[in-house]
Order: sequence, then structure tokens, then C-alpha cells
Amino acid sequence: MEHHHEHSHAPADHSLSQFIMVVILNTIITVTEYIGGIISGSLALISDAGHNLSDVASLVLGYIGQKVSRQKPGKQYSFGLKRFEVLVALINALTLFAIGGYIIVEAIERYINMQPVNAALMIPVAFVGLGGNAFSILLLYKTKDQNLNIKAAFLHLFYDAVSSLGVIIVGFVLLVKSKWIILDLVVSVAIAFMIVASSLDIIKSSLRIFLQGVPSRLDFDEVHNALISLPDVDTIHGLHIWSVDSNEVFLSCHVCVNTDRCFDTDSVIQSINAMLEERFNITHTTLQIECSNLCALKGGNCCR
Repeated sequence: MEHHHEHSHAPADHSLSQFIMVVILNTIITVTEYIGGIISGSLALISDAGHNLSDVASLVLGYIGQKVSRQKPGKQYSFGLKRFEVLVALINALTLFAIGGYIIVEAIERYINMQPVNAALMIPVAFVGLGGNAFSILLLYKTKDQNLNIKAAFLHLFYDAVSSLGVIIVGFVLLVKSKWIILDLVVSVAIAFMIVASSLDIIKSSLRIFLQGVPSRLDFDEVHNALISLPDVDTIHGLHIWSVDSNEVFLSCHVCVNTDRCFDTDSVIQSINAMLEERFNITHTTLQIECSNLCALKGGNCCR
């Protein structure tokens, strides 16, 4: 049996400093848009502020998540706290979902009780939001696929930039057609649906990891067939493929080898690990080498 490890390290400190910079910037944007939305009467602007508030929460939790998940494995947590990053990403996504629901409810209320909107104030405030989010997106772009936390934060910022652009367009329309207040509500609902949509992928990915599902980039049958196609391997059972965070994939299985290979199991393990790393980028394995199917001897098979 061998444990084969090549650890993928957490994001470098410079990415964490970028997180802090983006947090400060988005806090300023949130306060500016919320005050501007209250004064101008624009729900779209308030919605954008709400989305920016979720950006701040996402980034703060993301920073904490990265710090905690970098803790080394110990006797109590043998995998370390890598899954904490996934927990934080799930909380961020659920927060997005809740904010989207709140905006929709508020839009319905304002549709029933229409309020005037000051487009002259709405436009410059929305431009502040757009500029701030565009700068934040540039800061995080290169690291956006590093893990679920950064992906969640990037999606927050991207959709917020899109919603800010929508608010600006509505503002210019209202300057010409001041009675078209319904557009403000339409954009608010559109923002809400974008917020909800952006959260679903993160929720799905997080739950897949927590439930120890096979990572979406891998096909169970393809991995299984690749293993049994190796010349030294007779059969495979007890195959499990899972991940503890959004990057590192783990595999364990029982490998029944050809009888003539029972005295050279190290080379069998090395050939399996080499194939798994080359074809599937799996570098964490636990392999039990058997000269006969030990699970079958107990009256059943432990897995397919």
C-alpha cells in the first residue's frame, strides 16, 4: 500500500493582498451606492449596493477561508482544514441566493407603490460602482480559477459590473423618459436573477465536494477502465474517487495483480501512479495490492 502525495499549495500571499485591496474598494462602492440609491429612490442602485455588500462578505470570508485552509495536517485533522475553503464558498453562494430573493420581493413591493427616481444622481453613482468593479475584476482575473473561493468572488464582481452597467443605461433612459420608472424595477429583477444564477454553480460544486462525489472533471468508468487496462493489473475493486477541496483529487482502491507480480508490488504501484498523474492529474492515491480478491473471500465485493 502506498500513499502518494504531491500537494497543490494555497494561493500565494500576493493574491491575498489583492483580496484585501478589493475588499476596501468594494466597501466604498457599497456605501456610495446605498446612500445614492436611498437619495435618488433607485431600487436598481440599492440592488447593486446589496450585490456589492455580498462582494465584501465574499471576499472577507474568502480571505479567512484561504488562511484557515492553509493549516497543515495534524493528528486531529489528518487532511488539514482544506475543506474550510469549500464551506466558505458555499456560505458565499447561499448569501448571493438570499440577496437575489430579497431584491425580487422589494421590486414587487415597489411595483405596487411606485416611487420617483432621480436619474441625474443615479448615473454618476452607478459609474463609481462600474469603475470600482472593473478594477477589482482585473485584480482577480489571473487567479479566478484557483479555487472555489476566488471563483465565487470573481463571479460576484463580474455580475455586479454587469448590473452597474444596466443601472447606467436605465439612468440615461430616465433622463429622457422620466415616467419609465418600471425600467428601474425590471433591471433590479434582472440583477436578482443574475445573482441567483451565479450562485447555483458554486452551490452545486460545494455540495459535490461535501458529499464526496467524483469530481466533475473526471469520469468514474474512464478511470476504472484505465486502471484495469494496465498490463500488471488483473482486476480493480473498492475504487473511490473524491476531493477534499476544489483542487486536490484523492483515489483509493484494491488492486488484484497477476500472480507473477505479487513479489514486485512497488513497480505495480509506481506504474499505476504514473498513469493516474499523466492521464487524470490524480496525485494522491492509496493502493491496496492483492494477489487474490480478499474482499470476495469474505463473501462479497466491497465495491464494483
